[in-house]
Amino acid sequence: MAQFRPFEMDSIPIEEQFMNWKEIVKSPYDKKSVDAYTRTRVILMNGIENASVLMSHAMERMTVDPEIKRQMAAMRRADSMQQQTVNWLNPANQTIIETTLGYEQVAVDLTANLAKNEPDPYVKQTLDFALLEDFDHLYRYSCLYDYMEGGDPEFIVQGKTEVKAARPTVAHHRHPDDTMRKHYDKDTADIKTKMNYLTIVAGEQQTELFYKSHGFMYSDELARQLYSEIADVEEEHVTQYGLLGDPRETMLEKSALMQLCEAYIYFSCAQTETDPRIKAIWEDFAKMEISHFEGCADLLEKYEGRDIRDIVKADIIEPLVVFESNKDYLNKVIDEQLDLMPSNMEYKRLSELSDQWASFKFQWKVNRAGVPSEEVVGKANSELAKRDQAENVKQFKRQLSERTQNVMSSQREKMMPRP
Repeated sequence: MAQFRPFEMDSIPIEEQFMNWKEIVKSPYDKKSVDAYTRTRVILMNGIENASVLMSHAMERMTVDPEIKRQMAAMRRADSMQQQTVNWLNPANQTIIETTLGYEQVAVDLTANLAKNEPDPYVKQTLDFALLEDFDHLYRYSCLYDYMEGGDPEFIVQGKTEVKAARPTVAHHRHPDDTMRKHYDKDTADIKTKMNYLTIVAGEQQTELFYKSHGFMYSDELARQLYSEIADVEEEHVTQYGLLGDPRETMLEKSALMQLCEAYIYFSCAQTETDPRIKAIWEDFAKMEISHFEGCADLLEKYEGRDIRDIVKADIIEPLVVFESNKDYLNKVIDEQLDLMPSNMEYKRLSELSDQWASFKFQWKVNRAGVPSEEVVGKANSELAKRDQAENVKQFKRQLSERTQNVMSSQREKMMPRP
């Protein structure tokens, strides 16, 4: 597999990147014959482009210099056109829930790949932690797919990703205090860590936005509730992942790293893409992003007197991000980390949590009227429903429920007036 060498790659000048409407909108893939990982690459690259555009819009509102604004506007317009090309590769006959299963397959196999290749132990642990939650989301949405459309999730995942319960979604609802995370050190962090960080934030952010912009389109009340429940978990994930980044990175530094990340992921996708037509898109867009990266590097040197090589600190960024089956890795993480929960920016076993853990009360509040992610299992066929009956999953649910009830009972007793 080719190596990603950003300082040696060809680029396409920014003025040559703007496309006409016929060039922007290309024919979509066929949902019946597309490879599952072509679909996940399309979804991921849409998220990467979306993150770049949103970041650039935010930054333009916080800078004074007109030259920086002008150059960011040019890059942003090119990124926006690229995003439309990528997102429009999804076919109109792919239903919302089918696309959703694709999103969760991205979340599972992308997160696993990043975690397996993450040099920072804390960042890796954070990836592993959320991996078990997105894996469970894939299962809950698979139950909805069966209930709503009589669909088989294997039509989407194609045997590459398992569909079964993990850390149950009912346990994902945490107090905002428990979404706080430590950040990496911008001066010592490996460039791979920075690329992984930007990639996972982009992927999770678009998932949150997709669920919030499509979940209401269902008339079925359970479907509407499930999308709302899982969208709320995705907000937690975006928060925890976003906090891993060093806030001391300057605006121009972040912008340069974002453009580098786009090029890196496009290049990664091109190396394993099996559809020649879509592979050509990844290759062209990688060259465009190298141009954006070079433009940001020039701004960094002009306005901050910094050499981008002193930030990247590598001629090669490796390994590449690859979509591949991660069944063995997933099952190992389930076996070892199912009962981990976040507390005070660390990860602890459920049994080790203090009764003062803020999420006990929070979960009691949000779950007490019923939990859509539990209810949807009862709507699925028996074969799919029984995948929620693994002994470790049932035991974890039981322990969490008992702890929550005991904590709330204790708090109510303390609040009762004494005779």
